[in-house]
This record gives sequence, C-alpha cells and structure tokens, in this order.
Amino acid sequence: MKAYLKTGGVACLAACLLATTPALAKTFVYVSDAEDGVIDGYSMNMANGVLTPLGKTKAGTLVMPMTVSPNKRFLYAVVRSQPLRVVTYAIDPASGALTEKATAPLPDSMAYVSTDATGRFLFTASYGGDKIAVSPIEANGLATSEASQVIPTGKNAHSIRADRSNHFVYATNLGSSQILEYTFDAGSGTLTPNDPPMIKVKPDNGPRHIAISPDNRYLYTIGELSGNITQFAIDPKKGVLTELDYVGTIPADSGLMPGAAREAMAATATSGANTAIAGDDGRPKVWAADIQMTPNGKFVYATERTKSHIALLSVASKTGKLTYVTNFPTEAQPRGIRIDPEGKYLVAAGQKSDHIASYKIDPKTGKLSLIGRFPVGHDANWVEIVTLP
Repeated sequence: MKAYLKTGGVACLAACLLATTPALAKTFVYVSDAEDGVIDGYSMNMANGVLTPLGKTKAGTLVMPMTVSPNKRFLYAVVRSQPLRVVTYAIDPASGALTEKATAPLPDSMAYVSTDATGRFLFTASYGGDKIAVSPIEANGLATSEASQVIPTGKNAHSIRADRSNHFVYATNLGSSQILEYTFDAGSGTLTPNDPPMIKVKPDNGPRHIAISPDNRYLYTIGELSGNITQFAIDPKKGVLTELDYVGTIPADSGLMPGAAREAMAATATSGANTAIAGDDGRPKVWAADIQMTPNGKFVYATERTKSHIALLSVASKTGKLTYVTNFPTEAQPRGIRIDPEGKYLVAAGQKSDHIASYKIDPKTGKLSLIGRFPVGHDANWVEIVTLP
C-alpha cells in the first residue's frame, strides 16, 4: 500500500507539473525562393542556432518580400509575377507549417511589405511603379481586399515602415534620394503627408531599407549605391526626421566604385538579381541591400551584394551613433538577413547561393560566428524569423 501511494504520488506530481509548466517556445525561419516560387521553412534550435528544414510551401514565381503579423499568427508574402498579389499564410504554432488562407491583389510589383502595429493594415512599396500602398487586413488576420490607398512617390520607392509609436510612416525613394514622411491614422489606415513631407538624403546614396531603434529615437537607412548608413533623429511628437550622422560600411580596400540605380524589374521577368545598371563601365559597384538591428539596440548589420559581405557596426547607447567594426563573408549576393527575437542568431540568404547561413551573435562584440549552412531553393532573397509559444 505504501509503495502504491508513493508511486501514485509521483505520478500525480508529474501530472501536476505537466499541467502547470508552459510549453517551450518554438522558433521558425522562413525564406522566400523567388525563382522556385516557394517558401522554405525551418525550425531553429535556440540552444545552438541549428536549422532543421520543415519543407517547402507553394507561393508563386517571384515570391519575394514577406512580413509576420504582430500577433505572430500569419505570414504575408508578396508575389511579384502576374497576378500581382499578397498571400496570407497561417503559421501552425506547433509545427511551423504554413497554410494558405487568402490572397489579395496589389496595385503593382511591390518590393517591400510591412504591417502597422495593430496588424490591421499592410504597407507595400513599388520600386518600378514609384508608389506606395495601404491595404486593409481583416479582423481575422486575412488580407483579401485591394489597396485602400495608393500614393505616387518619387523614383524607386524601396521600403515602407511605421515607427514604433504607430503614428508615423516612412518610405524610402532610392532613385530620388529621399525619405517620405507621413502621419498615420491607425483607425482609418490613412497616410497623410507630414510637414515637411520628405527629407533629402545625400546625393548618390540611394536609400533602400530602414531600421528603427528599439527606443524609437532613431531611424537608420542603408544606401544601396554607397553602402553608407544615414542616422536620423525621430521627433517624438511630430515624427519628422533630422539627419545626425553618415557612416560607411564598405572597406577602403574593397575595390568597389559608387553604385548606380538599377532598372526596375518587369513583373514577369527574373527576380532582378542581375538587373542592368545604366551606363555601366564594367567596374564592380557597391550594391548594398539589407539593414537589421539587434533587439537590444547594441549592433547594426548591413549587407553588400557585389562582394557578398555583412558589415557589423556598434551603436553608442546614449547617442545612437554607429561605429564601423568589420565585415564578414557570407552567402553569394546576400539580399536578406534577419535576427531572431532574442538577438542570439542572424540568418542570411544569398540570391546566388543554394544555402542559407546561420550565425551566432557575440553578445559583447556583435561579431558573427558561423554555425552552419543549410540547403535552400533558388534565388533565396527574404528571411523572416518568428518565435511562438
């Protein structure tokens, strides 16, 4: 009887522990493969950064930019071939599997996608169409309707992001060397030009992608044509930008010449991995792509596609100013990088590589250590990482 009671007590204790212990969070990585028209999925082991393939999900030729909903339940993927559209996928929290739930038309071939903080609106930017758009997202998280607002911009709109207050939105124009500034009504989803409506970036810089500091004090943009990062202060009340600093990411001995804006890709053409440069003299050019900041705001990383490198910059805690540290070789023609929500690992995708790379981030120095390379489809270009309970 005593033995029975002892065993029963242990079983009861185990059952109670199982009932009260929360399930371990799971982290999933998604990479869009433009040429194959699929999204590769991986699970990430948060103890060592190793990726395990989950399989491929059909999307459509030229699937490129992606973003995850604020509640982490959905992945939105833009397809830049006809019919131009955004696809909503439900993310299975247990397996990471993607299930297509809806599609919505887009007004052009959109090179960038993000959501507002409420998850009710989708922002997109068209490089070739010189426009940005706002599309509604239903209460159930699905994007099914056409854009509610389409706004002409300067030349080559390349990215669009809301600030962390969700009151202001910024859109880069690579060809016009400017950043457009908007106020945002999260109730109606309407963008209104701010005062002033734009800020000019240094000529021949080509502002491309945006990173915003965790404290919402600073905005950083990577110049595709220069490889330089411009730092702006964000006015917390008005949302207007003020340029503070301009820092290089390209080593002096790289042999790279200043870049030039590339022709816009056709909606049914290749992904733009080798799009032409007007007046190209054959010399290697700077071709910067992505910029990401660690969740703690201590480090910034930026990619350059001609030399296939990732630059590391440290961030001053009080001023947000950047200091160039070094460059790391990575996958061929790195278009997209992402950092996991804990800031422990960075994943890089190269358009001319059949592998993606996972790196460990040194918490003190920001330096990257290669964990491993993992198979991926053709023309891998965009990475998203999500952690789910």
